[in-house]
Amino acid sequence: MFEGFETRIVPGAGADIFCRIAGSGPPLLALHGYPQTGAMWAGLAPRLAERFTVVVADLRGYGQSAPPDSRSGEHYAKRSMGNDMAAAMRELGHERFRLAGHDRGGRVAYRLALDHPEVVERLAVLDVAPTAAMWDGFDAARALSSYHWTFLAQPNPLPERLIGADPVFYLDHTLASWTANHSTSAFAPDALAEYRRAFNRPEAIHAACEDYRAGATIDREHDEADRREGRRIAAPTLVIWGAEGTPAKSGDPLAAWRPWVSGELSGREVPGGHFVAEEAPEETLEALLAFFA
Repeated sequence: MFEGFETRIVPGAGADIFCRIAGSGPPLLALHGYPQTGAMWAGLAPRLAERFTVVVADLRGYGQSAPPDSRSGEHYAKRSMGNDMAAAMRELGHERFRLAGHDRGGRVAYRLALDHPEVVERLAVLDVAPTAAMWDGFDAARALSSYHWTFLAQPNPLPERLIGADPVFYLDHTLASWTANHSTSAFAPDALAEYRRAFNRPEAIHAACEDYRAGATIDREHDEADRREGRRIAAPTLVIWGAEGTPAKSGDPLAAWRPWVSGELSGREVPGGHFVAEEAPEETLEALLAFFA
């Protein structure tokens, strides 16, 4: 994976961030989601690097990025994780950049766009709805389909111990259950091997749980504060969603983002489930290239 990419450990705002870097042209930061690493971009990043300086980062606590000590989600708020990315990009010489994020990386990306509008030129969020909107619609159907939101947010060490009994089984089950064909066939063997290797560590399991504890508390509070005070995303924003992903099953994904974006807002549905970059790589790449160019 990532042939020709440089790898670097870059200081963030509270954690050292592992980055894969290649290409030339305008800077583009790509963020992954749960339960993955930056390897989710392996199929798209080389082609994006033909047009952009691509930085593929692992979020704090995921992959090869450092896991800060945390007990109640306090160091995994998307504000803190977004600050990491702004600091890392500055360290790499990029004061302003394009930004794409999938799943949890999408939450980090839109929080960064809200908190630091001066650094985000264009924003793409992949198969994700705003955190506050997600909780607003948390009915019985969503509780069953998105049970991990409440399970992972339970107090330490309950989910850590349960997942830790068989981490690779839990990872594979989670990945497969969110795809359209309910299998891991969409994932390249090297990427799947990295996901398994990265997740099969107690500190990585704990970091993911802390991420979701923040999602149930701190992140929600930050979103609610923005909503009360009328803060919205100023950057042109693209929403990409899978035809069989969670946002599509919960209503109109573009409508979920409309109250959160004051700038240009556009959307694109692609085939498949939640993992659009791997289930529908050509369609996702086409949408990203058109938008970021």
